[in-house]
Amino acid sequence: MTMQSNHSDLPPKTCTIERLVTVPADIEKVINGQKTATRRNGRYADVGEIMTLQNKDFVIESVYSQTLGELTNQHARQEGYESLEEYKNAILGFHPGMPWAPKMKVWVHEFAPVHNHE
Repeated sequence: MTMQSNHSDLPPKTCTIERLVTVPADIEKVINGQKTATRRNGRYADVGEIMTLQNKDFVIESVYSQTLGELTNQHARQEGYESLEEYKNAILGFHPGMPWAPKMKVWVHEFAPVHNHE
């Protein structure tokens, strides 16, 4: 796993943070605290950037690359799934025809709720 927290070391973003979490079921998982990371084939956010879902803010805490072969059950739970097998089946369901290639690199975006102190 390649941990990179300083975004100046990262390649340019390939998409915008607004596209990071778009599936309604995933949005609900984020809001409910069941999903604390999203893996994408490109980099969608910088550390410190704010993602807003249903008027709630989440800060990007870490962005790093990882291969599919490095994923564990713990990583699947970050994604809001009970097991790696459940996560794998969901991803392949979203992307019909895509192979699960262990050497394929993805970008991990870890986030947490922003707690506004009023």
